[in-house]
Amino acid sequence: MVVVVVVVVVMVVVVVVVVAAVVVVIVVVVVVLVEVVVVVVLVVLVVVVVVVVVVVVVVEVVVVVVVVEVVVVVLVVVIVVVVVVVVVVVE
Repeated sequence: MVVVVVVVVVMVVVVVVVVAAVVVVIVVVVVVLVEVVVVVVLVVLVVVVVVVVVVVVVVEVVVVVVVVEVVVVVLVVVIVVVVVVVVVVVE
């Protein structure tokens, strides 16, 4: 009878240890997966930020170029008008 009780207690302890080990493994796997997901999300966020910064810089450069072109065109028009007025006044 004592042997049966000892065997049952040992079996219960073994089952508890195995279940605990499985739970620990599952928790570790879940934690690792969460860490991997967090790293992937962070990498994606960094890529998105870099792309946004590049797009903003390109847009700013394009805007500056367009503004410079408009200023040059306005200056050329003003110069042409002044020259035409001077020529008309002189003649």
